[in-house]
Amino acid sequence: MRFEALANADVAIWGYGREGRSVLAALRRRFPDKLLTLYCKPAEVAALSEVAAPSLARRGQGGNDVDTRNLIVRTESPGEKELSAHDFVIKSPGISAYKPEILAARERGTRFTSGTSLWFGENPNARVVAVTGTKGKSTTTALIARLARALNVRTALAGNIGLPLLDLDGRHADLWTIELSSFQTGDAGPVELGVIVTLAEEHLDWHGTRERYVADKLKLADVSRTLLVDAGTPLLMERTTSHPRRATFGDAGGWHVVDGAILRHGEHVLDFTLLPLHGAHNARNVCAALAAIELLGFDARAAAPSLSEFKPLPHRLTSLGRRDGVEWIDDSISTTPDAALAALESLSGCAVTLIVGGYDRGLDWRGFARALHARPPHAVIAQGAAGSRIVRVLRGAKVCCPLEQTDELAAAIALARKATPGGGVVLLSPGAPSFDQFKDYAERGRAFARLAGFEGDAIGEISGLGIA
Repeated sequence: MRFEALANADVAIWGYGREGRSVLAALRRRFPDKLLTLYCKPAEVAALSEVAAPSLARRGQGGNDVDTRNLIVRTESPGEKELSAHDFVIKSPGISAYKPEILAARERGTRFTSGTSLWFGENPNARVVAVTGTKGKSTTTALIARLARALNVRTALAGNIGLPLLDLDGRHADLWTIELSSFQTGDAGPVELGVIVTLAEEHLDWHGTRERYVADKLKLADVSRTLLVDAGTPLLMERTTSHPRRATFGDAGGWHVVDGAILRHGEHVLDFTLLPLHGAHNARNVCAALAAIELLGFDARAAAPSLSEFKPLPHRLTSLGRRDGVEWIDDSISTTPDAALAALESLSGCAVTLIVGGYDRGLDWRGFARALHARPPHAVIAQGAAGSRIVRVLRGAKVCCPLEQTDELAAAIALARKATPGGGVVLLSPGAPSFDQFKDYAERGRAFARLAGFEGDAIGEISGLGIA
């Protein structure tokens, strides 16, 4: 979709987080005097900057509307009636496209779009590699950008990874490496190369069903000239069989891992154990990135050594250090049971106290419980809104290790400190979102660090965002 379609239309923005701010700024650059409506939470009103308007003035008897110059900000959630009053609504990704009020407003003619769709509409000739997956998409996207930059390719790193595409509105790059969430895949395209690294189950509160989640993820395949997928994920292989230009990683015919080494066919390229990454899942992410670079026509072997300088993304199996003989590891990005299992697998042989739980969105923990029954950690502490349900599932599976349950992360950390022996590991890999106690996984990770005795606020942001 192009911005020009909005010029003479009634336009609303729904959501004023990072994406909403980016959309509003882009609209103001093009239409400085256009009247817009913004729907946001009351707490987000304070985030309105001079890009929106120089001042705020109360209007309306209900006290819910804030009027700015050419911007009406409404702090109540819009229903069908409000949404139907607009020609276009630019929706933030976190707002489910399947909400009843959205479906009803669509029926009445309102068109819904996004910052992602607008960027792709304005950049139809951009060379794009887009990455999605249940887990591993951020790291894989960042790895691809690192490899391309090592070959002196002017590369953009943006999208769901932490920099909205419209923040780079009007900028040029020779290669765009873009992370897309399952909320965004339907708004993308066309792309030169689509990469799907994993496919499991997540965000059922947004998508409604597991099948709809899978279908939404696979929308990336529909707009990808070439599609790269993990050969070790049966569901992914099965659902992408019909793609005319499908390539794979993780199998002996391409980039794969053997005994800690990254191989291309049978050729040894580099030792994964020498890279600043941990876990078999990250080894697969490296294979995906190298395969992507190769499919784009670059020399992946020449770029591979640059990965020794890759800076791991924060809150992803990040070792904070030791306190009283115990290592503390922050994997707050883990929001599915499968992700928590992958983190545990990477610490095989260690006495691990695992902290799980958080916002309960109804995911199935039975497979997690079966895995822990077969290979239990030293202890499990379940916390947050999902904690009691997780403990019930673990007890039902007869997991043979100490199990504790508490409502808050702070109490879980206190229990972990007592439960973990010297030389052991406390691993925060929640397998659940953070929204019951924190605004996002990063805030949860910083809180974990502070409560464990480290400088939580010193944990860095993702490096390399933007164009370089």
